[in-house]
Amino acid sequence: MKLLLTNTGAEPCLLSGFPGVSLAADASGAPIGAPAKRDESAPAADVLLAPGQSGSAVLRYTHAENYPDCTGVDAGGYRIYPPEDTASIFLPQPTKACSNAEIELLTIGTFQPA
Repeated sequence: MKLLLTNTGAEPCLLSGFPGVSLAADASGAPIGAPAKRDESAPAADVLLAPGQSGSAVLRYTHAENYPDCTGVDAGGYRIYPPEDTASIFLPQPTKACSNAEIELLTIGTFQPA
């Protein structure tokens, strides 16, 4: 799926690199399992977003049921940290997570112009 971030401010903003992504139980919940692994097959680029413009990154999810040693946990969605930001965004989308931190269900690409 494509993860889109839109500049809702009045000034341009810069997206540079990878967002942090993990599964979480809910909007205030802690991460569940391993965070997204970076897909470095495309080089990171600075994406300057004017107000109203979006940048996208490819987010891949592998079903938890594919791993026999996965301890399945319900996740309420994805916690996303934009590059170089400490505030997170919660994207509600119920799915299954693995509580085992050794199993990487998520892969994230670098931001590109949308």
